[in-house]
Amino acid sequence: MIVGIDLGTTNSLIGYFTEEGPRLIPNRLGKNLTPSVVSVDEEGNVYVGETARERMSLYPDTVASTFKRSMGSDRDYVLSGKKYKAEELSCFVLKSLKEDAEVFLGQEITEAVISVPAYFDDKRRKATKRAGELAGLKVERIISEPTAAAIAHGLYEQEGNGRFLVFDLGGGTFDVSILELFENILEVRAVAGDNYLGGEDFTRVLEKLFTKKQNLDKQSMSLKDQARLYRAAEKAKCQFGDEDSVSMQFVYQDKELSSEITRKEYEEACEDLFMRIREPVKRSLSDAGLSLKDIDKVVLVGGATKLSIIRSFLVKLFHKFPDKAMNPDEVVALGAAIEAAMKERHQDVKEVILTDVCSFTLGTEVVVEYEEGRFEDGHFCPIIERNTVIPVSHTERLYTVKDNQEKVRVRVLQGESRFARNNLYLGELNVNVPKAPKGQESIDVTYTYDINSLLEVQVKVVSTGETQKMIIKGSDNQMTDEEITARMEELSYLKIQPRDQEENKLVILQAERMYEELLGEQRKKVERYLMAFEEALRKGDRADIKEARDTLTEFLNDIE
Repeated sequence: MIVGIDLGTTNSLIGYFTEEGPRLIPNRLGKNLTPSVVSVDEEGNVYVGETARERMSLYPDTVASTFKRSMGSDRDYVLSGKKYKAEELSCFVLKSLKEDAEVFLGQEITEAVISVPAYFDDKRRKATKRAGELAGLKVERIISEPTAAAIAHGLYEQEGNGRFLVFDLGGGTFDVSILELFENILEVRAVAGDNYLGGEDFTRVLEKLFTKKQNLDKQSMSLKDQARLYRAAEKAKCQFGDEDSVSMQFVYQDKELSSEITRKEYEEACEDLFMRIREPVKRSLSDAGLSLKDIDKVVLVGGATKLSIIRSFLVKLFHKFPDKAMNPDEVVALGAAIEAAMKERHQDVKEVILTDVCSFTLGTEVVVEYEEGRFEDGHFCPIIERNTVIPVSHTERLYTVKDNQEKVRVRVLQGESRFARNNLYLGELNVNVPKAPKGQESIDVTYTYDINSLLEVQVKVVSTGETQKMIIKGSDNQMTDEEITARMEELSYLKIQPRDQEENKLVILQAERMYEELLGEQRKKVERYLMAFEEALRKGDRADIKEARDTLTEFLNDIE
């Protein structure tokens, strides 16, 4: 069986296809959403999800979150003194989802379709694939999140044709995609976005408003206090509904601080973020050659789209109410599950042709003649323009620029800058050419790009017919199969916490965190309930443990 996975910045989900349609698989705590948070303690125990998130308030130097933003980068996350890349942390999340699916389905899971933001470049997509491989999964396809959402919404099953704008604002990334349905073909017309914009940024705005009102310096706070401040801001953000204001509360240095933040204040403070949202919307429509009146339906994806200030903004932006038929947190995972069923050629899935686009321009570095006899190197020559429907193959003929030139270097680049140095380097080929006066020898550079983000580069010397070819699988730090196997063995000492201990660990961490946050009589009550639960754990009777855990959980939920 192939499963579908939404590897999110804030939360991750896993699903599969049944005769009744796509279904989500609950995690070990019985919930569909697994927070994309990882904690590694000093003994090498790995905690994933809610348990790891609770540890953030107590042991912040052992926890990492929002690492999806750093996929494919050289950034290191240090947890309990050991370094991890973003794809290695993501592999722990994927491994946890894989284990949950295997327990739920009663069979081994080895293959998956994994979703990524549409605006992820080649490096980030390949890092996501590596994360899946490190988790022991064969990644059958990397699918763009908006495409998965469109599939889940049943856009490919609706009557007639139409154009759709998929607005995907998650915890840490933002995409906008224009899709067009024609008969049984669902075509992505254009994508745009921001890999560093999401719900987390709207939480940070509340943090700043609060610290300004309370005259606090966040940078002088301990990591624990910073984690609690963020949690308080997140809680206040979620309380904004139709209310004109919310009260944000935060215990700092044994004092309970409280500030009223009005909706108007919050919206004005978010104006810079709204401007960053508007630009990709405009760019995607422009690239698709469409205007807002040409869009038949706006589909919302991502947990941040549930925020009331976001939805109010979108109504003003699009001059129409977005489609809210499906849970924006779950729609991508459901779509990935349907795509997985398509890969398996499941008989209950209608066959549909999905086309995607190249999110970024692919090209090479060239020398430009700006005056007769005067040349300037370092310029970017596009070969496949962004938002070109894939699979695609384009050829560009390039000429020598020096007399008796013997070699031509073809640097493969990805990006939108007119200068080569500002774009992403993917690899290069060097070919020999016969000596001749400048401009008389030429090469044909052919780029072929497919739906799995594989780029084939072919360079042919026109006069001799000599050809060189290479496959760009990813960035210059692409891991080989042998390196992936070696890293899997290196990480094998790390063990994700057993399923049967997860609920107990989680409620203890929640109680300890709230004990530190609360004051007075409530703090004492937390201690009494926690001690009763710990006593039940010591005795080891499962029925007593469950009863004490339920009592403690109910009490904690009531006061939170």
